[in-house]
Amino acid sequence: MEKTYVPKGQIAGKWHLIDAEGESLGRLATQIATLLIGKHNVDFTPGVVMQDHVVVINAEKISANLTRQEQKIYYHHTLYPGGLREIDFKTQMERHPDRILRAAVRGMLPKNRLTARYLDNLKIYAGAEHPHAAQQPQPYEKA
Repeated sequence: MEKTYVPKGQIAGKWHLIDAEGESLGRLATQIATLLIGKHNVDFTPGVVMQDHVVVINAEKISANLTRQEQKIYYHHTLYPGGLREIDFKTQMERHPDRILRAAVRGMLPKNRLTARYLDNLKIYAGAEHPHAAQQPQPYEKA
């Protein structure tokens, strides 16, 4: 019987910088989810957060197909009775384009206790500016 490999000690995560300009929403969300989970690492272990951070810039310039732009509706609840609110894709893109990408990535992450910890390592910015220059994020090269 083989033993399961578990990385010991502090895991040094990398910072990845992704420019979302002109990228497809679903394909970009898949790449981000893979980086957050750590499946690209040699020492990937399920159930262990690999501490990789992803910084996404230009989220307001992401592309989506025409059907999604016209029909997609995002829901949230205010936690008050009758507090179900809905917002369509175009309005959400104008107000909070980062929430669109965050919802897409969240849907591609495993549904378990680690989901919130993965999402803590995701930083999304609508414009080209970001405050993570000190961490020196490396531009992500697609495989």
